[in-house]
Amino acid sequence: MDPRSNDMSRPATAIGRRILWQGALGLGAAGLLRFNPALAQGARRGGTLTVALPYDSDTLNPYATGFLGDVQATVLEGLIAPNEKTEYVPVLALQVPTVENGLIKLSPDGQRMSITYKLRPDVKWHDGHPFTSADVRFTWEAIKDPNFIGESKDGTQDVESVDTPDPLTAVVNYNTVTPTFPSALFSIGILPEHILKGQDLNSSPWADKPVGTGPFVVKEFRRGQHVIVERNPNYWRKDEAGNPLPYLDRIIFKPMPDQNAMVTQLKAGEVQFAYTVPYPQAPQIAALPNMEIIQNRFLSWQYLAFNFRNEILRELPVRQAVAHAINKQAIARALGGYPFPVKSVVVPAFPYYDPDAPDHPFDAARARAVLDAAGFVPGRDGVRAKGGQRLSFRIVCQAGLTADELAEQVMIANLKAVGIEAIPDNKGGVAFREARYKGGYDLLYGRWLTSASPNYSVFYRSNGPNNGMGYNNPELDAVLDKVEHTLDEAERKTLFKEMQRIMGTDLPVVPITSNVNLIAVTKKLKNFVSNPTNRTNFIDTSRWYLEP
Repeated sequence: MDPRSNDMSRPATAIGRRILWQGALGLGAAGLLRFNPALAQGARRGGTLTVALPYDSDTLNPYATGFLGDVQATVLEGLIAPNEKTEYVPVLALQVPTVENGLIKLSPDGQRMSITYKLRPDVKWHDGHPFTSADVRFTWEAIKDPNFIGESKDGTQDVESVDTPDPLTAVVNYNTVTPTFPSALFSIGILPEHILKGQDLNSSPWADKPVGTGPFVVKEFRRGQHVIVERNPNYWRKDEAGNPLPYLDRIIFKPMPDQNAMVTQLKAGEVQFAYTVPYPQAPQIAALPNMEIIQNRFLSWQYLAFNFRNEILRELPVRQAVAHAINKQAIARALGGYPFPVKSVVVPAFPYYDPDAPDHPFDAARARAVLDAAGFVPGRDGVRAKGGQRLSFRIVCQAGLTADELAEQVMIANLKAVGIEAIPDNKGGVAFREARYKGGYDLLYGRWLTSASPNYSVFYRSNGPNNGMGYNNPELDAVLDKVEHTLDEAERKTLFKEMQRIMGTDLPVVPITSNVNLIAVTKKLKNFVSNPTNRTNFIDTSRWYLEP
């Protein structure tokens, strides 16, 4: 952990006594996600947990969804997964491959690598069919298929072949060297070959009721209403006393993109778990006798993106003026002091963060001076223009997210003060996702949440799948290509520093804050440990239980 990290060194903000730091997770001898045995002794079987999701699930295929795979994480499992310390631990694999343990081997020329996964025996799919290395190979083949239109195909192009010398060994042969392999493909979830072979993944009914190896089985999926998952009676994992997991009977996931509705249902006791609790409402939830608020400082950053299809926004002075106009401290204060300002998309929690990265501090006078020098003159309405082109833009954030809408209002006021008009055009759910990925905006305020092994190419490379801005910078592309094809940590740190220099100078986005995710949890829920990565808080639900 970087000792300069604001993410971990800042003290918790107190709201009564119910704001908690999430406790540490213990690792078993084999590295499995595993809790203290003392907790298992008091665990109780049974009960239903109702969870509020801040979105309406589009699909339960983890490779196709445009949202976090919360439900999917209870049903499907990967070979490895990140724990609460952002360390990768084995799940369906027996070990996390490394060069040191001999499971990662480089080619003689150092340009390619092969990774061997030794698989856990006696794991069965929900329908009783045995899990084998053939499923690992099939997952790669199915996701890389050009006919499959998925959000999470990243990493498939780096794999040349998958060998299956026996049912419990999968050897993944890469055509390159990629240090981000833990966050791609095989940690998202393994797919069942015996069910999906020959099916079209774009339209398979499996996506509405996936069969996995996880602790829960999908019982019912009704879009806009709920997803119900129930205990897998044949789950492979057991607790320290040898009792079968999971403990809970079922989890009900209810879509609640409107945060006000979510808060209302939390107060009424209709839901017992919710993340992305609005900062202003946190004190109300923390005051409830049966609830507590947990701070999860996760690997996320808020940003203001520019659409480079807009001719005016391609002008660097305009982007510089916007950056100087925004008062990040004011945004943080408006959100209760939980987020903290950042100047880089590499959040301070990462050792790759560069404290000397270029910065554009809040300075309204400087923003006005930059626009003056660029020839943008205030009109009668106060909006600047040049050659008939007004600095008037549509700004989009996700409707219903109270914190984002509040931050947006601060930015609108900041921009107005320097002669830039920002007109809100907020969109909810799928519409927001479409706008972000396809560039349906001038300015967009949103967030990205990264994995424990971050891959920034998906966001900022010219052809990155999440680069809805249309941003194109060959110099940045070259650096991203190098950083994502070396296992040398010293070299990676140097390249990440260069990446931050380029982005801080060219300003494809304005980094705004890094986030604290507030999670509302019933006090009856035990063994819950939050996860700061994009693998969601539901990565290991098998040991959760409810006290009576």
